[in-house]
Amino acid sequence: MPVSASIRERCRTYLRSGDDIRYVFPVLSLGPPLTASFLVVVTDLSVTLLSTTMFGRDEPSGVWATYPRRTRLGPVVSRGGPTIEFGGMMFEVDDEYAAVVAAADTEAFTPGDLPRDPLPEL
Repeated sequence: MPVSASIRERCRTYLRSGDDIRYVFPVLSLGPPLTASFLVVVTDLSVTLLSTTMFGRDEPSGVWATYPRRTRLGPVVSRGGPTIEFGGMMFEVDDEYAAVVAAADTEAFTPGDLPRDPLPEL
């Protein structure tokens, strides 16, 4: 299920003013030190890892780490489930967000590979 507009707005409160959110997706850290839920927020300038509340996987509670936008998130590797590794941590990603990880990396590293916007006037 896509990340809702209300969750995106809550994520925005933890970002720098003017940052343009490009992608948001939930991940689960695979330890160590522990298994925890996070939200990855990719903006035009950074990749921010937001911690979430104990009972709400999609409720941001603070900034865990911030990385430069040119931080590579993929590739998505299947290890019993889709995983990615960045910032020295391993994360499990829901299947539906594997394409989001690929799109974020393509936008940052090979933007010429992105398809043209079919409706640029919108």
